[in-house]
Amino acid sequence: MNMPKYKTLQQVQEAIRAGGESCEGVVQYYLSRIEATRRLNAYVEVYAEEALERARRLDARYREDAGSVGRLFGMVLSHKDVICYKDHGVTAGSKILEGFTSLFSATAVERLLAEDAIIIGRVNCDEFAMGSSNETSVYGPTRNAADPDRVPGGSSGGSAVAVQADTCLASLGSDTGGSVRQPAAFCGVVGFKPTYGRISRYGLLAYGSSFDQIGTLAHSVEDTALLLEIMAGPDDFDSTASRKVPPAYSQLLHFDKKAKVAYFNTALEHPSLDENIRTACQALIGRLRDDGHVVEGIDFEYLDYIIPAYYVLTTAEASTNLSRYDGIRYGYRSSNATDLISTYKKSRAEGFGAEAKRRIMLGAFVLSAGYYDAYYSKAQKVRRLIKDKTDEAFREYDFILMPAAPGAAWKLGDKMDDPVAMYLADIFTVQANMAGIPAISLPIGQDDNGLPIGIQFMAPKFEEAKLLAFGKALLSRQ
Repeated sequence: MNMPKYKTLQQVQEAIRAGGESCEGVVQYYLSRIEATRRLNAYVEVYAEEALERARRLDARYREDAGSVGRLFGMVLSHKDVICYKDHGVTAGSKILEGFTSLFSATAVERLLAEDAIIIGRVNCDEFAMGSSNETSVYGPTRNAADPDRVPGGSSGGSAVAVQADTCLASLGSDTGGSVRQPAAFCGVVGFKPTYGRISRYGLLAYGSSFDQIGTLAHSVEDTALLLEIMAGPDDFDSTASRKVPPAYSQLLHFDKKAKVAYFNTALEHPSLDENIRTACQALIGRLRDDGHVVEGIDFEYLDYIIPAYYVLTTAEASTNLSRYDGIRYGYRSSNATDLISTYKKSRAEGFGAEAKRRIMLGAFVLSAGYYDAYYSKAQKVRRLIKDKTDEAFREYDFILMPAAPGAAWKLGDKMDDPVAMYLADIFTVQANMAGIPAISLPIGQDDNGLPIGIQFMAPKFEEAKLLAFGKALLSRQ
């Protein structure tokens, strides 16, 4: 796998200022990489001519007045196929939205474009972000650039591979239960999920509305911080977006204190944890201690309850959110229907894939009369317990260290016949979504097979600045 030509936006901008590069040249380079890596199936749609034309306009403006360009001048991005971009297709990797074109852009996309980012294409993902391997997409699986016979993780697998394979500088993903951080770990890039509500969800196709959050995949913490700084903040189109005005994250990346870091004994001793990951976590703990940080194991008795509670709650929300896809208003409509009811039934039966249908049915079941209290209400109580226990840990510690995944990327097809095994791949990432806190996955090396592995840090709500600064300091020591 080739090393990326540019690892940070600063490198791109310095090359342009020195006269050896242009926005158009950067876009042409990434288009050549997209073409060279087509077999990885990362892209659903490439905006080649549009990206080149935008680059030419930015170059012309820069030549006239270098101070007139935005903070993301030179930044080439891709976006996950669940994030709306006006006048472009968005299908959530599903047949049910076949041929649909978005009428508006997500708030996050608008803010990036306002700072002169260039969007080069739309990337593959698990259907409606439901998956941990990027194998449930109607467009077929995305392949890991480190080993094309293996999964890239999911559901933002296309975003992770797009960055990993050097086809863009960064990518927008979404994270409902680890869908940015787990593929970031599998692909050796930086994956970041902010606090719930830190970035507006307007224009993000909903899966689990109380869990979903737009996140980023990039080569560096510096670019992660800048993208967050630009996308974050209040939004009148999303009532769940925080009213807190975000700080200048890109200017707050200096970490000069000794941190107190907790890890869960139950996580590092968990039977599902691969020995390579356990060893890497223990080695990192040792390095942190050598650097003067306090790292301590603590008890967390709810780890094995996180996944069951999460799947009860998210499938309940999914069954409601996905009810709007009915074959009437937009997207796929069955040609076999004969009346209104058969249009609903056949369009949904033919339009949704197996995993989406499984989660819709499970969600409808846990919300049904007689089962609501037994499942949904109980899961909400478990979520509260998990949040309270997590908040309790943060009263004493700055960060919580966790593996980003139980192991490295598995072979394509290995877990498709076992949904429970697939769900358990999220065991270490779901907590951040249950508690609504920020989390980052950092690449920390490779396993015995040469596959990337990552480690995760979580921080208290709205402590993104501290988390990003710590992440940058940690990567600079590797």
